[in-house]
Amino acid sequence: MKIGGIVAEYNPFHNGHSYQIEKSKELGEWTHVVAAMSSNYVQRGETALISKWARAEMAVKNGVDLVIEIPTLWSTSYAQRFAFGGVSLLNSLGCVDMLSFGSECGNIDELIECKDAINSDAVSERLKENLEYGLSFASARSEALKAVCGNRFFDILEEPNNTLGVEYLQALDKLGSDMIPMTIRRIGASHDSVMRSENFACASDIRRMMLEENKEWEMYVPQSVADIYAREAENGKAPCPISKLEFSILCCMRQLSAEDIGLSPDVSEGMEYRIHDAALRASSLEELFQLAKTKRYSHARIRRIVLHAFMGFVADDYRGEPPYIHVLAMNDKGKEILKEAKEKASKPIVTKASDFNELDDYGRHVFALEDMCTDVYSLASPVIFPCGREKTNGITII
Repeated sequence: MKIGGIVAEYNPFHNGHSYQIEKSKELGEWTHVVAAMSSNYVQRGETALISKWARAEMAVKNGVDLVIEIPTLWSTSYAQRFAFGGVSLLNSLGCVDMLSFGSECGNIDELIECKDAINSDAVSERLKENLEYGLSFASARSEALKAVCGNRFFDILEEPNNTLGVEYLQALDKLGSDMIPMTIRRIGASHDSVMRSENFACASDIRRMMLEENKEWEMYVPQSVADIYAREAENGKAPCPISKLEFSILCCMRQLSAEDIGLSPDVSEGMEYRIHDAALRASSLEELFQLAKTKRYSHARIRRIVLHAFMGFVADDYRGEPPYIHVLAMNDKGKEILKEAKEKASKPIVTKASDFNELDDYGRHVFALEDMCTDVYSLASPVIFPCGREKTNGITII
């Protein structure tokens, strides 16, 4: 048994994801696949358009054998923490041999060189200087690399999947993981592009078509994905856009003080006052984000802070790695992975609601936050569902 791991959002699962899985199996000679997948909320600081249970089912019907959850605390965080959360979960299973991720360059050696360059003393020193000049972290790091190493690594970090790939490599180093990294060149539509190529479109374009009820999106996903989405929509469970929570978020943000916002993760240098002022003036979420963003504080960072403030997350909620492994879906091969993981895992494995009661204090705290986040997520669906789905939705077995 050779197990490969993938960190993903699958929002929704599409043909590009199928391609990555099949190429990873082929090149890595994998026999089994496990995916660490985002919760009901994604890294953009938004709701996933489809619930985690439905997305996990989509994945298992299209090449993944076991799906475990990245809790919202990590799935909605900045790139470094998102990558670390996902990789640490795969690593903690104790049986995953390889980690695969997509990238624009498709060359693992180049990405490793880029990662090593970032960690060099010269780049680290220049990064500090650039941050003092008021640049965002991403811009400061890219400019530092350009100054020290020329355009080569600068060009690599201009592409979003390359950048995330470097963070996966950083996470492997930080964890001292034995998982072997590999990368699959991204084909078809680029990240956040409206340009489509043959049977490939990017996830954001697919989501846009889904919300517009443009059936053309079905060309870019496996048939089972379209079928699952149709079932969820018929049952009033999809789509779940962040716009359905807009009034609630604006109401909450108007009631929070700047000091309240300042308790949220990733808030620094007085950002809370700018966001508070924007919240009092804005008549929409998009206007709030536009009013609060600056050259240093990106739109995405503001979105995440607002979501975290709305959820009541505080900086102390993060204490390193996710404290448990929550199984969402699996097939027969997934059961084989789980059997080995139960012997080797370094974290408790949760397969039923009662397992959460056996966690340590921090594990129960993280689950309580997840439980609350799921209850809020249920307000974003076409039909508003009662609380408690986190405890009643079991593992999907295909």
